Amino acid sequence: MKKFKRSIRGYNREEVNAFVSEVIDQVEKMVAQIKEKDMQIQALNTTLSKYKNMEETLNKSILMAQETSEQMKRMARIESENIINDAKKNANKIVNDALSRASKVESESAILKKNIQIFKTRIKNIVEQQLQIIEDIDNIDM
Repeated sequence: MKKFKRSIRGYNREEVNAFVSEVIDQVEKMVAQIKEKDMQIQALNTTLSKYKNMEETLNKSILMAQETSEQMKRMARIESENIINDAKKNANKIVNDALSRASKVESESAILKKNIQIFKTRIKNIVEQQLQIIEDIDNIDM
C-alpha cells in the first residue's frame, strides 16, 4: 500500500497525482489485457465450436458407415443364400434329368435286347426251315 507525505493542506498533491496516473495506467493495461483475453476466449470458443461440429459430423459419418456395412452384410448374406438355393435347385434338376435319361437308356437297352432275341429266334427258325428243306431234298427220290 502506498503512503503519501503530508503537506500543509493534506497529502502532497504531486505524489497523489503521480499515484493516480500510475493507477490509471495500470487499470488501462489491465483493461487492455482483459479485452485481449476476451478476444482469445472468443477465438477459442469459435474454434471449439468448429471442432464440436466436426466431431458431430464424424460421429454421424461413422454411424452411417456402420449402418451401410451392416446393410451390405445383410444383402451379401441374402444373395449368398439365394445363390446356394439356386445351385441346389439346379443340382436337383441335373440329378433328376440324369436319372431320367439313365432310366430311358435302360428301357431302350431292354427293348433292344428283346428285339435282338426275337431277331435271333427268327433267324434260327429260318435257318432250321432251310435245313429242313435241304433234308427234304435229300429224301426226294430222284
